[in-house]
Amino acid sequence: MLRSTAVTAERRARAETEVPGGRAAGGQGVRHRGAAWLRRGPVTDRVALSAALAITVVALAAPLLAPAGPTERVDAAFLAPSLTGPLLGTDELGRDLLSRVLYGMRSTWLSALLVVAVATVVGGLIGLVAGAAGGLVDNLLMRVTDLFLALPGPVLAIAVVAALGPSLGNVLIAVSLVWWPLYARVMRGEVRALGARPHLDAARVAGVAPARRALRHLLPGAMPPLIVAATLDVGLLVVTLAGLSFIGLGAPAPAPELGAMTARGFTYLLQHWWIPVIPGLAVGALALVANLAGDAIRDRLGESS
Repeated sequence: MLRSTAVTAERRARAETEVPGGRAAGGQGVRHRGAAWLRRGPVTDRVALSAALAITVVALAAPLLAPAGPTERVDAAFLAPSLTGPLLGTDELGRDLLSRVLYGMRSTWLSALLVVAVATVVGGLIGLVAGAAGGLVDNLLMRVTDLFLALPGPVLAIAVVAALGPSLGNVLIAVSLVWWPLYARVMRGEVRALGARPHLDAARVAGVAPARRALRHLLPGAMPPLIVAATLDVGLLVVTLAGLSFIGLGAPAPAPELGAMTARGFTYLLQHWWIPVIPGLAVGALALVANLAGDAIRDRLGESS
């Protein structure tokens, strides 16, 4: 009788957490569902997702797409944007602005994705353990999470970078250090809600190991809200990383970082507007696309849940 109850609990849990037809459809079915998922929804959502994918491709291929190296002097200084010369003009040292913006977009976009990935893994793991274990473990992990949430994130990140020294790597460490608590809270809340469902109670009574319950039954059901939170954070991270670079806490010159390029170019705003404005517009475009793509993913995951 106990064995039958355990098998029934396992089947119910799989039915609620697995994608229907995932195994039977095979790789081709997964591709068809992925393409259908991208085509579904309003045109604006499809455009946003396509733009986010295009930015990722451009960021990865920036060394191939850039007309010159990020620190290479290609022409005279202060050349205006032109169809016959450098497309976006040159900066105060004669470096190609298009190349530097492409490399800056690569740095900012990939850094934001990396921070989101690290924070999601760390925060998700902490939230999963806290929600699944409960009791003393839950209280201890959540109090540590509350401690990080109580501290002002940007100020803590600035303090960490100031202590470690300005560099892109130190900025990523500092921002990752203050970014995971939200994901821990989201994961813990979802895990606690899922843990109260009848099929989890049945699995617990049937003697299913806690680690198996957490990984097979709780984690898949709690992932969609975590993914939504992560995708909506990419735009905010783009602005945060650019802001830290703007105040001089990113990679030192002549590294092509959008925030630092905007800050250094403010001196020439009235005479040579393109030097500070174009990197600033690139930051705005990245943040806008990230926010729209995050909204599209949230809507689609909401429809499928």
